[in-house]
Amino acid sequence: MLYACRLCGTNTPRWQGRCATCEEWNSIDEVIATNAPRGERVVTTSLRDVGDEGASLTSSGVGELDRVLGGGFVAGSTTLLYGEPGVGKSTLALMTLRALALDGAEVLLVASEESASQVARRARRFGDVPRGLNVTTTTNVQSAEALLRERRRTLCVVDSISAMSDESLTSAVGSVPQIRNAAERLCSVAKATGTALLLIGYVTKDGELAGPRALEHLVDTVVRIEGDRHGTLRLLRAQKHRFGPTGEVGLFEMVGEGLRELLDASRSLRGPQLDVPGVVLTVTNDGSRSFLVEIQALVAHASGSTRRVAYQVSSQRLSLLLAVLESRCAVDTSALDVFAATAGGLSANEPGVDVALALAVASAVTGFAVPPALVAIGEVGLAGELRAVSGLTRRVREATRLGAQVVIVPGEGELEEVSGVRVIRCHSLVEAINAAQPVACRAE
Repeated sequence: MLYACRLCGTNTPRWQGRCATCEEWNSIDEVIATNAPRGERVVTTSLRDVGDEGASLTSSGVGELDRVLGGGFVAGSTTLLYGEPGVGKSTLALMTLRALALDGAEVLLVASEESASQVARRARRFGDVPRGLNVTTTTNVQSAEALLRERRRTLCVVDSISAMSDESLTSAVGSVPQIRNAAERLCSVAKATGTALLLIGYVTKDGELAGPRALEHLVDTVVRIEGDRHGTLRLLRAQKHRFGPTGEVGLFEMVGEGLRELLDASRSLRGPQLDVPGVVLTVTNDGSRSFLVEIQALVAHASGSTRRVAYQVSSQRLSLLLAVLESRCAVDTSALDVFAATAGGLSANEPGVDVALALAVASAVTGFAVPPALVAIGEVGLAGELRAVSGLTRRVREATRLGAQVVIVPGEGELEEVSGVRVIRCHSLVEAINAAQPVACRAE
């Protein structure tokens, strides 16, 4: 029997509560000792002579998933999809299997947590179940491995990898050794058969991927699906992708029939235009897409210690902007509770929303309403200056497409001409506040 630390890799002949090398508690797991052959003859091949015919790309049939994966699944690759319970992992996997089966492909679902009738019931929410969608209910990794070798499929989904086990191991189902062993065996057979493999995983109470750290290194792609379980918006992000970029984001809306793709999220998630203090529109960039986001701020007299509450916006950026507003713009919030959030479910954590967030707080404190047709874009420095942000032209075009008439942007930064909108360049936050509020309220 051999044990190893999942964090630093240190081996030990017996289990112990704390790793002697990295001094982390409860990081020692049982591992499988293998006798690797020594002195095996290997050959080399010139890379220029190696073709890519064995790495064909297959569309998932779900446009937003294809966007994140860079076009679809690569044959023989392994993708890990994980997220919180109830966020839509199994639904998205089943949507993908059905779309491929409707296109004539033979696909397989290894259901380790549900019966075949339960899976069929969920599948019928999407409509008729195509004949090429096959299911097996097993938790035995040897059985799943043999099935993949016997019947080579375009895509195989294992839902979930945490429930798969190997009878030769003494560890409990769901333990780190079991998960790692199952993933290693299934990844190996996927490469050997050219089957695209999709593993479903879970998150811990801290929001991190459950299972061994090595799981992320074993797979080719790691995709996270996230969203508020009480809301309908779901975001899909690639945190690791060996075959393409990781900056893309896919958006879905959870409906009664499953997940519905949001092709125009800015328009779909935009609520009624509010002409009240504390509401400012901005545009964020995420991957190759731009989203119009509504920033809302509310202030109230504090009954004791002041509170700063941020939801879907950066709490660190909010604290920084409150200090800049007080020091550079004479907007004092020291005796006020400050609440800031986005409307619609999209997060706005990048520096490009600083101006809008600061304007929303200043508007709520002084009582002026920013016009609904005004959009503010830019980063705010500690000196109160406005700094250029990336993709400024793309942001302004998105704002214009959705009806913006005035856009406040930093004084510096490359911006192509955009018709149909008035662009106001401001060099400081004071200038931006003056440009956004009525003439009668402007600061000297």
